[in-house]
Amino acid sequence: MSEIVSEIVAATVIVTSPGRNYVTLKVTTRDGVVGWGDATLNGRELAVAAYLRDHVCPLLIGRDAHRIEDTWQYLYKGSYWRRGPVTMTAIAAVDMALWDIKGKIAGLPVYQLLGGAARDGVLVYGHASGRDVPEMLDDVARYLDLGYRAVRAQAAVPGLEGTYGVPEAGQSVYEPAGSARPQEDYWDTERYLRFAPDMLGAVRERFGFGFHLLHDVHHRLSPNEAGRLGRDLEPHRLFWMEDPTPAEDQSAFRILRQHTTTPIAVGEVFNSIWDCQQLITERLIDYIRTAVSHAGGITHLRRIFGLAELYGVRTGSHGAGDLSPVSLAAALHVDLAVPNFGIQEYMGHAEPADEVFLTSYTFSDGYFHPGQAPGLGVELDEKAAAAFPYEPRYLPVNRRRDGSVHDW
Repeated sequence: MSEIVSEIVAATVIVTSPGRNYVTLKVTTRDGVVGWGDATLNGRELAVAAYLRDHVCPLLIGRDAHRIEDTWQYLYKGSYWRRGPVTMTAIAAVDMALWDIKGKIAGLPVYQLLGGAARDGVLVYGHASGRDVPEMLDDVARYLDLGYRAVRAQAAVPGLEGTYGVPEAGQSVYEPAGSARPQEDYWDTERYLRFAPDMLGAVRERFGFGFHLLHDVHHRLSPNEAGRLGRDLEPHRLFWMEDPTPAEDQSAFRILRQHTTTPIAVGEVFNSIWDCQQLITERLIDYIRTAVSHAGGITHLRRIFGLAELYGVRTGSHGAGDLSPVSLAAALHVDLAVPNFGIQEYMGHAEPADEVFLTSYTFSDGYFHPGQAPGLGVELDEKAAAAFPYEPRYLPVNRRRDGSVHDW
């Protein structure tokens, strides 16, 4: 056995809810270097916390923190029960924490360890929304005034009690996980298909084509329905149409490709390279949206992005508020270094998250930068975290008008 250079002596799990629930892994070496990893899985946070606490943390003690690849393989192959969101989120947290430690020991930001910057900044898009079209248009204007060069637009569908992506009155950041039992929303595909092209057309009519416009379908449509929507949206020149149809059946995207030239983005619910292998190698998508915290961390995300580069698919990582600032920082380091970067989602974090997570990343003129702090550039205040205990919250369940369960 090779000599242990930086021995892990402690691994602990911190669950806190400063605005929403987050699970954070803290890994400490014998020399006192601390690495942080995001282990948040929205609505199933405690499952990952238990997986880490009961099954992974004990295995980290005595391992060399520098052996990131070996640890990744050890946790992935060694468990026998591979993949799945709980397992891969737990592995991701360990992986992020080890990259954080390696950067701190080296005295370098993680992106420098990934080959250095391939660009000066990371293009991000913000989330504009409204309970009607005029309110949504005003929110688009707000983002453009803030300097965003890319904006996702969502508005409430008339006739539906609630619509994905639209905050309730009084909310500054959309947070769908809001109660101890799942809220039940209702969905009407035809209403949406009639409304969405006009809604996005109103954005272009008011603001023109001088910025990137995005829209999230959120897995609601069949391949043919998604093809119809994509065709109707072509005059509005979307940067992408996100998650148009459930992606368990990767071959379904062949049908979608036959109907529209609107760019397609998918992958926020994926947790391994195998979930998107066919989509990438057959060029059935334009952007892969896998998230660093749900797809095995920096180590595995780089494999996915490396495969995507070979086939002309660009990156567009998930970055909703249900991923902690640790995850956002890790994503920004990868974004800055990979050659096939496309765009990064940025939803922001509800207060008082900034009391718990101390960050080094910055925003300017539509671009983020992870900063020059060694490691990931995010620290967690454990005393502040203890003031915000876990609160049971679940994502909504979607039903059609006839009462049957639909994709949320």
